Amino acid sequence: MSARVRLSVDAARALGEGALAGLGYAAEEARIIADHVIDAALCGYEYSGLAKILNLPEHARFKRPRRKMSVLRETEISTLYDGGNNVGMLALHHATEAAIAKARQAGIALVAVTNSWVSGRSAHYVERIARADLVAFHTAASSRMVAPPGGTRPALGTNPIAFGLPAAHDVVVFDMGTSAFMMTELMLRERLGQELPEGVALDVEGNPTRDPTAARLGALLPFGGHKGFGLALMVHALGVLAGSALDLDRDNGYLFIVFKPDLLQPLAEFKRAMTALVERVKATPRRAGIAEIRIPSEHAFRHRARALREGLEIDGAVYDALQRLCGAAR
Repeated sequence: MSARVRLSVDAARALGEGALAGLGYAAEEARIIADHVIDAALCGYEYSGLAKILNLPEHARFKRPRRKMSVLRETEISTLYDGGNNVGMLALHHATEAAIAKARQAGIALVAVTNSWVSGRSAHYVERIARADLVAFHTAASSRMVAPPGGTRPALGTNPIAFGLPAAHDVVVFDMGTSAFMMTELMLRERLGQELPEGVALDVEGNPTRDPTAARLGALLPFGGHKGFGLALMVHALGVLAGSALDLDRDNGYLFIVFKPDLLQPLAEFKRAMTALVERVKATPRRAGIAEIRIPSEHAFRHRARALREGLEIDGAVYDALQRLCGAAR
């Protein structure tokens, strides 16, 4: 295990932006991607933090030509974007902004992106939408990494699903992958020489494995057996609606459904009712030894508040690799 390196948030941002410049990203692109991965790290998801930058040049689509995003189809309440083979952390940043603007104007928005890859942490987008006092539902159909129950080859993506809702006390965010293990964390464990947990992956022969390299070449499993598989299949189906058939790999399709709460009830009343729901759930009597009932996003938000004060820690091997990319930009 290599040494840990502690960084201030400003130093982490400079490291991330410098590494992205070394990969050829323009200053504004580097800022958007770095903000995304640093926020993931602040929220306690190290595998989706600065280490994620190292995954980009290893992706099969990184060296393919990319172009500016364009509109394929648009109505008053909907837009389908061609992501131009840009990394998803860029394409979905712009799609999120478009969804917020369109929902504020029309009350509801359906925004989809195809021809993009590595969308990052879905919570990042739905939190931004919820903080704009809108309700967000987001699905991400991704490249094939997950085998169906009983299968030995990947057929579906890790296919996360996320929700964001405003409340009087704060926003409420829920983001989950439909695979038993996240590919981004697998890649960090592979980079650091760490094994996977039992029961989350298969090798190329369809045998259970804890070796991250064997799993990357084989397949992950869905969480919760047939239930997770069913959710993953529905997310992939929504990806088809979002244009995955137009994607270079016929897999990637990202969908946002965003609307104003006051289509159904006044915003202030909804936010008060959401806060009351959260308070009621947290007040549930607890079993012995349980200090607190936490709702989704609560731990991440607390971790972010603390990390903004104390800084971030990353693995020394990740730090060194990012420094080498920074050197390439000079």
